[in-house]
Formats: sequence, structure tokens, C-alpha cells
Amino acid sequence: MSLNDAMRGPVARRSFLMRAAGGQAAGDRTAIARLTLCLLVILSAAAIALSIATGASDASAVNVIGALLTGAEDTALSMRDRIIVFDIRMPRALLGFLIGAALAMSGAVMQGLFRNPLADPGLVGISSGSALGAVLMIVLGGSLPAGLMLALGAYALPLAAFLGGLLTTLLLYQIATRGGQTSVATMLLAGIAIAALAGAVTGILIYMADDKQLRDVTFWSLGSLSGMTWTKLLAAGPIILVALLVVPFLSRGLNAITLGEAAAFHMGVKVQRLKYTAVIAVAGAVGASVAVSGGIGFVGIVVPHLLRIVIGPDHRYLLPASALLGGVLMLGADMLARTIVAPAELPIGIITALAGAPFFLWVLLRDRTRNGW
Repeated sequence: MSLNDAMRGPVARRSFLMRAAGGQAAGDRTAIARLTLCLLVILSAAAIALSIATGASDASAVNVIGALLTGAEDTALSMRDRIIVFDIRMPRALLGFLIGAALAMSGAVMQGLFRNPLADPGLVGISSGSALGAVLMIVLGGSLPAGLMLALGAYALPLAAFLGGLLTTLLLYQIATRGGQTSVATMLLAGIAIAALAGAVTGILIYMADDKQLRDVTFWSLGSLSGMTWTKLLAAGPIILVALLVVPFLSRGLNAITLGEAAAFHMGVKVQRLKYTAVIAVAGAVGASVAVSGGIGFVGIVVPHLLRIVIGPDHRYLLPASALLGGVLMLGADMLARTIVAPAELPIGIITALAGAPFFLWVLLRDRTRNGW
């Protein structure tokens, strides 16, 4: 009997016993990941319902949920409350969930693509480009033809922010690509430079702005879900949804690329196509999100970090879990922003920064202690 035959028996028996006992190999968190996904689906539905039922209006949660389930006109909701619930809260909750999902999933994709847990869409200049487009529209939009502004209407600011993020991404990709190959390191460094340049131009525009424009820029830069309408949902929602549906198909390639681009290529992954698809999907999701909500930070860093601690780094589960948890956390932050100083409202970017920054510092200190930095 050969050595391989002698070893095959014990290994096979051990594997069979582990499967029979319902056990997992060391480090395999598939069962935990699947359970987490199921819990996050339930939590997402609850968060959306609670967000719709929460606000300054005196409509109770029971009446709101009853109106949502029955759609009847003779519910305890007054006409005013029905307008608040169905025309203000509902699009705000749905779009807020999509924005949180887009930011969190984009962070997970960028961290997998760059093989860097600190990467997020802001690091490569996508958020800065979107912000520059929005500030350009706020400060210089008055000089555009009146007919064009009238035609664009409420879409003017979101469209400008989206185009800013898309053009930044295309420029970044052009700089980092040579001979048909895209360098991730060059993309990262170029993104930092482009973000700094966009920030400088944004600063110049802020200096040129009048008092009203300055207030608009300041409030927009802090991030908020106020003013969400069905029009904005129909404008940004389809772009975000397409990105959220495309990105999970990249999970196999992102898992492979963690071993290095050469190893991923030999495993059959089309690395160049993976990079291109990932960057464009992130640009679309983040650009559309920033376009309607302004600058909201830390979601793309905190959510993937938190989930990796629980379910591990497998992108098959990490990407959808990040989307679900990002949406839940965004709605939670929005409900807190609406109620903490009611009837006024805090910018949601302040809430996410206050919660995200300490968590990020804790992750850094934990890794420093673990790795002996």
C-alpha cells in the first residue's frame, strides 16, 4: 500500500465524521454566515418598517403599519399623516436603505480589490469627484441657461454629482491603465491625488460662494436624507440597484484576488475585467448615493470590518451581508438624526462619523496589539 493510500483513509474518515456531526472545518464560518444573512434580512424589513413609522408626526407605529398592510382609506391616519407616511417617510426609508447598502457594499468591494482593509470609495477619489460636481452645480448653476435648469429641475444636483463621480472614475481608470493592464497600486495613488485636487477646487468654489450657496454646500457636505422624494428615488434607485445586483457576481474573483493577481489569473479569473467591472459598479453606486444624500462617511469602512469579525472574509457572504447591514445602520442613524433634536434634524453624516470614528480607532488599536505594531 502506498503512502497516499495509507493517508487517504484517515483523512476521509475524519472529513466524514465532521460532516456527520454538522461540524465545520477550522476557520469555516459558512453556517454562521448563512444564519447572519437570514437575520439581516429580517432586521432589514424591521428597520424599513420602523423608519416609516418613526418621525415628528403623531401617527402611531400601529396605524402606520396598518395603513401599509391594508392600503385602506378609512384607517386612523389623517390625510396629513398619510401624506407624511407615503410621500415623505416611505421614499426616504427606501432610498436611505439603498444608499446605506451601496456605500457598505462599495467599501467591501474596494477593500477586496485593493487587498487593503482601509480602502473605501473616498480613498480613490470617487466621493470627492461627486462632491465637486455637486458644488459646481450649487455655486455655478445660476449661470447655466434658464431653460436647461428648468428642464433638469430636481435632477440638476443629483445629475451633476453623478457625472462628477463617473468622470473621476474614468480619469482614474485611464491613468492607471497601460498596455491593457490596470495597476491597483497606481489607481490607489492616483485616486489620492485626484481626491486632493477635487478638494482644492471645491475649496475655491466655496470661497466664491455667496451666503446662501455656502449654507447649501455646508449642509449638503454633512450628508442628509431629508428632502427624499419619489422623484429622487426613481432617479438614483435604478443605478444603485443595478450596481447592487452586479457586484455579488464578482465574489468569486474577489476571493481569488486576495491571493494575488497572478494566482487569480491562473485560477481562471479575468482579472482585468474584474477590476473594470468593480470600479464602474462602485462609481455608479457611490455617485448616485452621494448625488442625493451628500457626503456620508465611515459606512464603507465600518460595516465590512464588523462583518469580517463575525462571518469571515468570504465575499460570497460578505457582499450581500454588507449591503443589508449598511442599509440597516443607515436607517438607524437616520432615525436617530430625526429624533435626537426633534422637531429639528441633525445631518446624518454627523451621526455616522460619531459612531464610525471610535469603532475605526478600536479596529486599528486591536490590529496593532495583535500584530505587535
